[in-house]
Amino acid sequence: MNLALDQARKAHAMAEVPIGAVIVRQGEIIGVGFNQTISHCDPTAHAEIVAIRAAARYLGNHRLAGADMYVTIEPCTMCAGALVQARIARLIFAAPEPRAGAVTSSARVLENPGLNHRVEIESGPCQAEAAELMAGFFRVRR
Repeated sequence: MNLALDQARKAHAMAEVPIGAVIVRQGEIIGVGFNQTISHCDPTAHAEIVAIRAAARYLGNHRLAGADMYVTIEPCTMCAGALVQARIARLIFAAPEPRAGAVTSSARVLENPGLNHRVEIESGPCQAEAAELMAGFFRVRR
């Protein structure tokens, strides 16, 4: 999670919403990412999507079976769907996102019985640090 926090700090330094993600498989980091929606003019360039794209390129496979994703903030609906499509085995997120979080907060996308893949969910490691990074970012911007 510390590497995901480092990625979030990179986003913050670029005036992007400070969210970072890291994908690990069999103890190896295979993808990292941070929010880049503004700098890339791409509404899909969330940290999770950037990390999934990097991991898929690294493996040469669109399926990331057996991989774990560490992310600083609870994923949105788009990113939760991408976890299923990529076949991420386990999601570990630091802090909940009460308004847009789609895993345990405002929606529970990964619990949809129609999905053909289940993602194991854990939350809480580095929660205070991730939440403060977000809160500090928005305090300055508002």
